[in-house]
Amino acid sequence: MAHECISVFDIFKIGVGPSSSHTLGPWRAALQFLAELKKAGRTLSEIQHVSVLLYGSLAKTGHGHGTDIAVQLGLCGDDPVTFDVSRINEKMDDIRRSKTLLLGGEKLVAFDPLEDISFLYEESLPFHPNALTFLVTFEDGGQQAATYYSIGGGFVVKEGEVAGAASQVDLPFPIDTARQLLQFCIKTGYSISELVMENELAWRSEAATREGVLNIWRVMKECTYRGSHTAGELPGGLHVARRAAALNKKLLKGSTYTDYDSWIMAIRQGGNHFAYTLDWVSCFALAVNEENASFGRVVTAPTNGAAGVIPAVLQYFITFCDGYNENKIIQFILTASEIGSIFKKRSTISAAMGGCQAEIGVSSAMAAAALTECLGGSQRQVLMAAEIAMEHHLGLTCDPIGGLVQVPCIERNTMGAIKAITASQLALQSNPELAKVSLDAVVKTMWDTAMDMNSKYKETSDGGLAVNIPISLPEC
Repeated sequence: MAHECISVFDIFKIGVGPSSSHTLGPWRAALQFLAELKKAGRTLSEIQHVSVLLYGSLAKTGHGHGTDIAVQLGLCGDDPVTFDVSRINEKMDDIRRSKTLLLGGEKLVAFDPLEDISFLYEESLPFHPNALTFLVTFEDGGQQAATYYSIGGGFVVKEGEVAGAASQVDLPFPIDTARQLLQFCIKTGYSISELVMENELAWRSEAATREGVLNIWRVMKECTYRGSHTAGELPGGLHVARRAAALNKKLLKGSTYTDYDSWIMAIRQGGNHFAYTLDWVSCFALAVNEENASFGRVVTAPTNGAAGVIPAVLQYFITFCDGYNENKIIQFILTASEIGSIFKKRSTISAAMGGCQAEIGVSSAMAAAALTECLGGSQRQVLMAAEIAMEHHLGLTCDPIGGLVQVPCIERNTMGAIKAITASQLALQSNPELAKVSLDAVVKTMWDTAMDMNSKYKETSDGGLAVNIPISLPEC
């Protein structure tokens, strides 16, 4: 089996909420389909009609996750990294009203979302629950179809292809397991983040990696600040009130500030006692995931549903531990990415495959490891922190009410962040040589648990809270 090469920018992707596997992945799949048509020598001007089939989990929770919206934006050729999210509703209204879609920004084709996007609730493809097929009909009567799988975290695999095949490079430190990671650290004397930076050089210069990582943090930071100052109700029909802005206002007790930097200064002036710090970690996490639920711009960390854990813990570190330090921010994100890649390779980061342990659990493990390295922990303590965080998320189900990434998803990010900080503190105060459970063992256990978990607890909204909380939602 070929080694899968995963970069920090594969784990951390800038995109649009509410779901990396149900929104960002299908969006990227649509873009990939258009690119492959052109590569095969077919121009978009030759296309007469396009339709989309959604299977399994993409069908069952697709309306709540905005999968139909994502595929339309992708078919229009819009970039999830740069598209103005404030224009989403306007663009969807235009397509619905005109029953046309500007394919790839080039060819206007007839397209009725109600007719041309099919939600196949009772059909699932064997490779992965998140599957979708694009079918185009050409002016000459010919047809072409392609099926893609959104396997979590915005990663997309085309049917018949190998995951990660397009990003194969020769890494100086090919890592699939925590054991291999530790061995390379012992052999070289590198910290985990230093080892990751050496691997990133296979793709680009150190300066480019640093710039890209700081841009990832910029998006996280802006999302946290924006979410902490936006009140109102989340879209989707559940009538969930946003809480981060009210909590932010309550905690600051009338303090004045004008921007992110003065906001952080105002927070610090409130002290660092336990309850105060705890409330702020929750506020940071709530802010990000309320933005995510509102189709805001977020970073997969490693998914959209778990996008608030890592920014909340990193913001906690910056605000209450070390102050703003670019080197530490880069260290944090690089370390987190390596832990995330191990889970991606040896288990899953898809809730549709493994339940919420694959999203909140993995993000908590990533954050715990990153915080531990930034606080001076050894490589073994870093891995121990990741293990502790995941161990106490094992078996966590994914049961979103109404198929929306709101209840219980948003609060779960606060829990994941707090568990990450606790896991880090435990690891820093422990001797890893005495640990009974290794990170590799917990990764395997998570995968075993995922395989045993009933499918109704894997992002289908067929079980758990999703069926026990009475709601009345519109079809879309």
